Amino acid sequence: MITHGKGIKIFTGNSHPKLAREIADILGAPVGASNVGKFSDGEISVDINETVRGADVFVVQSTNAPVNDNLMELLIMIDAFKRASAGRITAVIPYYGYARQDRKAKARDPITAKLVADIVTAAGADRVLTMDLHAAQIQGYFNIPVDHLLGVPILARYFVEKGFGEREDVVVVSPDLGSVTRARKFADKLHAPIAIIDKRRPKANVSEIMNVIGDIKDKTVILIDDVIDTAGTICNGANALRDMGAKEVYACCTHSVLSGPAIERIEASAIKELVMLNTIDLPEDRKLSKFNMLSVAPVFADAIRRIYEDMPVSRLFEE
Repeated sequence: MITHGKGIKIFTGNSHPKLAREIADILGAPVGASNVGKFSDGEISVDINETVRGADVFVVQSTNAPVNDNLMELLIMIDAFKRASAGRITAVIPYYGYARQDRKAKARDPITAKLVADIVTAAGADRVLTMDLHAAQIQGYFNIPVDHLLGVPILARYFVEKGFGEREDVVVVSPDLGSVTRARKFADKLHAPIAIIDKRRPKANVSEIMNVIGDIKDKTVILIDDVIDTAGTICNGANALRDMGAKEVYACCTHSVLSGPAIERIEASAIKELVMLNTIDLPEDRKLSKFNMLSVAPVFADAIRRIYEDMPVSRLFEE
C-alpha cells in the first residue's frame, strides 16, 4: 500500500487493461475511472471521470497492434491529463511500438522511434517508463526522463527456478549479433556459456541462418530475443540448432508481437517451450500449449512506487 502524501492515479487505455489492473492491485490503488472509445467516424474518444488535479498520473498503455489506435489513445489521454492540471504524467509503455526504425538504414528512411518520442513529449508526458526498447539509444530520443526496465532478470529467474542454472549442458544462444549483450547477461545468471547465430536478412521479416558460433551439439539451448514478431528469426534459429545437434530448444522473449504466420511457425518449430513476458496482451485464441507467460506487473509496480516516492529506480536494473 502506498502511503506517500501526494495523490497517485493509475489509468489505462484499451491496449492492456489486465496488466494495469495487476499493477494497481500490487500498489493497493484502484484503476482510474475513464472511458476510451471511438466516435462514429473512428476518432479516439477519451473521458476522464475523476479529478486528477495535482495528482501523480501513470498511464499504462502498450503501443502494439492496433498500433496507431493504441498510440493515439495514449497521446490523447496524456493531453487530457495535462489540461486537467495533473501534477506529473508518466507514460508507462511496456511495449514501445515503432522502435525498430531507430536509424536510417538506407536513403530516405524515416526514424519513427524518434518521431514517436517527440510526439509523446509534445503531448505532455513528463516521464516515460518502458521495458526492453529495441535499441537502448532510443532513451536518448526523449527530452524527458526515461526509466528503461529489463526483462532478462524475470526470464532468467524462471529458468533458474526450473533448475537450468545447475545443469552443465545448457547453452544460451543469441539469435543474431545485435542480441549478444542480452544473451550474455542472461547466461551470466544461469552460469552458462553462450553461442551466436550468424544470419543475414535479405529483406524485412525474412532471415536466413548462415552459421552458429559456439558449441551446441548435444546441448539444451535457450534462445533469447527482445521481440518475436513474425517468428521467422526465432523459428529458423531453433530449427537450425536442432539440425546441428542441439538436444532441446527453448526460447524466450520480452515482447510477444506474434503477427502474421508467427503462431503457425512456432507450433511447427523445434521450440519445446516459449517463455514470454506479458508486455503485450495476447488473446486466448493466439496461445499455444508450449507458451508460458510471465507477468511484468511486479517490476512495473515497484518502478512506479519508486518514481512516485522519489526513490531511485536504478536498483531494479541490478537484479
